[in-house]
Amino acid sequence: MTPAVQAAKKAGIAYKLHEYEHHAESTSYGEEAARLLNQDPGRVFKTLMVALEGDQKRLAVGVVPVSGQLNLKAIAAALKVKKVLMADPAAAERSSGYIVGGISPLGQKRRLPTVVDETALAYPTLYMSAGRRGLEIEMSAADLQQLTSAIFAPIGR
Repeated sequence: MTPAVQAAKKAGIAYKLHEYEHHAESTSYGEEAARLLNQDPGRVFKTLMVALEGDQKRLAVGVVPVSGQLNLKAIAAALKVKKVLMADPAAAERSSGYIVGGISPLGQKRRLPTVVDETALAYPTLYMSAGRRGLEIEMSAADLQQLTSAIFAPIGR
């Protein structure tokens, strides 16, 4: 059981786990999950980490649909900073405790500021990484917000 699943379980949140066979040659982890789980790519979300003001020790989390990209200016505005850069993969792994392609917004080593794209509110439930490649967790946007203290903002494009 991953820290993400433990966090949901401990909080008493309703969730479902979806396992699929991750293919090592796949580099678009979220799109692979959407395809193999037969889900709308707008409903499957990826977890991306950004460095506030470019400082790789000050990170935040952006959660956007796998069908789009993270708008760096929009997430900077939502976080009330001048700019953000994508976090270095090694910094993201160290901070979250997960490996790239399996980073979940849930159960990270320490709670970081988290922004979820507002399109999440259009779905009854969302899919996101459960903490390892090949495992997705499904829950409501409200439960994701409760577990991460996230804010919703238009951060996708």
